[in-house]
Amino acid sequence: MERTDIENMRRIPLADFLARLGHKPVRRSGNELWYRAPYRNECTPSFRVNVAKQLWYDFGLGKGGDIFTLAGEFVRSGDFMVQARFISEAAHIPLTALPAFEPKPPEPVFEEVEAARLLLSPLTEYLKERGIPYAVASRHCCRLNYGVHGKRYFAVGFPNVAGGYEIRSRHFKGCVPPKDVSLIRTEAAGTDACCVYEGFMDFLSAVTLGIGERCDHLVLNSVANVKKALRYLDGYGRIGCFLDRDDAGRRTLEALKERYGGRVADRSALYDGCKDLNEHLQRTTKKQNINHLKIK
Repeated sequence: MERTDIENMRRIPLADFLARLGHKPVRRSGNELWYRAPYRNECTPSFRVNVAKQLWYDFGLGKGGDIFTLAGEFVRSGDFMVQARFISEAAHIPLTALPAFEPKPPEPVFEEVEAARLLLSPLTEYLKERGIPYAVASRHCCRLNYGVHGKRYFAVGFPNVAGGYEIRSRHFKGCVPPKDVSLIRTEAAGTDACCVYEGFMDFLSAVTLGIGERCDHLVLNSVANVKKALRYLDGYGRIGCFLDRDDAGRRTLEALKERYGGRVADRSALYDGCKDLNEHLQRTTKKQNINHLKIK
């Protein structure tokens, strides 16, 4: 394959490539297009395309990249030539029959990552808006300082078992790799129970609500991490699931029930009418604030 073939493919706008495959954005925000992930089923859009940088990111999988890695998700292959052939067929770009071109390895996205103590700041105000008090946030989270393309940013960081971080701010949601689950062990001795959450905002919500005070807690950080969670969950006799009330959450619950049977309990009835535990916490906090104002 000639280098010009590669460059022609890289110039294809990701939105046009997805449109050729029958996928349209659900909404647009500035330079970002949001889709329902085109290679898996989901109800809530978690697949983002940055049209300025021509990069994509799937928050559900914690993965992203350029048009070649996107093609790899469609064809379920990391082979560069297989990806190129898929793009060629979708975009009607003929491939020159020459020796394969080896692409350059992708540059790291995050630079000079530093974890620091989470102090009162706009970050804790953001968490407060989501119902998470500073006392809870400062115990389980940090401030993560990092660089992207020479610019410095900061966000709320939540560590996982592999040394990576889930990161959140008012304007960004992502992951500093490696992607993995997070396990928070209780100080109570000899616990046989573990509470399971999809994201760390739900875990922080549970702590705020006083849920599972004598249990361990496991945060998947993505439903794609279920298999990574099994090595930890195998050791528990009781598993309480506080998963999202959507298709992905239900599939995850069924997968855990299939493996653990009666050891698994669905706790989502607690937040019936809400998508997840954090939404329930926000509604509860809002009602409490309204009632407090009425009493005054």
